Amino acid sequence: MDKEIIKQQILGLVEQYSALQYAEKTFTAGTSIVPPSGKVIGAPELKNMVEASLDGWLTTGRFNEAFEKRFAEFVGVPYALTTTSGSSANLLAFTALTSHKLGARALKPGDEVITVAAGFPTTVNPILQNGMVPVFVDVDIPTYNIDPAKLEAAVTDRTRAIMVAHTLGNPFDLDSVMALAKKHNLWVIEDCCDALGSRYKGQHVGTFGHIATCSFYPAHHITMGEGGMIFTKDRDLRTIIESFRDWGRDCYCGPGCDNTCGKRFGQQLGSLPMGYDHKYTYSHLGYNLKITDMQAACALAQMDRLPGFIEARKQNFIFLKERLKSCEEFMILPEATAGSEPSWFGFPITLRESSGINRVELLKYLDQYKIGTRLLFAGNLTRQPYFEGRAYRISGELTNTDSVMNNTFWIGVYPGLNEEMLSFIVEKIEAFFGVNF
Repeated sequence: MDKEIIKQQILGLVEQYSALQYAEKTFTAGTSIVPPSGKVIGAPELKNMVEASLDGWLTTGRFNEAFEKRFAEFVGVPYALTTTSGSSANLLAFTALTSHKLGARALKPGDEVITVAAGFPTTVNPILQNGMVPVFVDVDIPTYNIDPAKLEAAVTDRTRAIMVAHTLGNPFDLDSVMALAKKHNLWVIEDCCDALGSRYKGQHVGTFGHIATCSFYPAHHITMGEGGMIFTKDRDLRTIIESFRDWGRDCYCGPGCDNTCGKRFGQQLGSLPMGYDHKYTYSHLGYNLKITDMQAACALAQMDRLPGFIEARKQNFIFLKERLKSCEEFMILPEATAGSEPSWFGFPITLRESSGINRVELLKYLDQYKIGTRLLFAGNLTRQPYFEGRAYRISGELTNTDSVMNNTFWIGVYPGLNEEMLSFIVEKIEAFFGVNF
């Protein structure tokens, strides 16, 4: 039998399996779990992954090439490189700015980098891992992003970069951040791990700064299981990022390719002999942070769903925002940054100090009804155990950051939640506060 016929039979069986495995389940209030996040996959993802497996090309290959191209076109940049996670993407993006190939603009140990403490550790960790000093600026509530009014005060003669995330998909004030960067000649890294599809004044986030990152963990907007992306408009930065991702080598040939530059045996670099194979010449202290083609195959199928995912997140957010107005006496509801169109990752809620409500009691109550919640990640990073003894600086006070640590949590808006589930969340929150009962 022809192998193509066999492959089509296999893929047909995968489709049948998927219809059974991922059939919509009946929701039973109080018994069924209402998760804060999750993946939505089905036959297209499974078929792509099986096809990639049947190719037998186990490292990055044709699916990865197609996915990088599709992603770059979606956000509107010329260059996108996959990697093993959003955290790896942040590490590579920041480390790229230390390259000697950037000359006087290269970041060096001891340089200061403006960021926030109310967020995820691996937005900040690359700053420390490269021997630099994070400078923490307070956030704004209810956007949960870096407070633009406090940016200028954080700048010193040692400030060289800004690295911040678009919190829970809500774009930070890019006008203010980019104006500050231009004024002081600072690098800007946008962490878009929770913000794929978000726009600021009509433009995709991740396309304002020098480098941006994205995550494809199952909780995020699209998934490949584990994985991430670094994207940029700058060809030189793209080449440097690829070098750091691929062992630090100077060569940029893809797997299975040779002599892309046409000078494989015609260069002399470092103190190596003339003509030393360019494929084994290393210009950076690099890593190996590539993905497999199976992962890319999954994400490529997810791209077809992405517009629908983004719209579902927006509509779920609108539903919760409208329905939870009944509880505004007790809690602060989130607000989109002016001029932005968030592709929300979650729905953040901050309990008002005046409410006298203990967050733990509310979260325990919701947990009894299988309603999933999450804190806003690390809360205040400077108070985390691993930050003891670290070199950092706080600009001003972190009053709102501490409020996030003590009083904020978020609930889900991901596409796997339907109106019945969202209504149940609202009803239980209202019941806790004694509203509409």
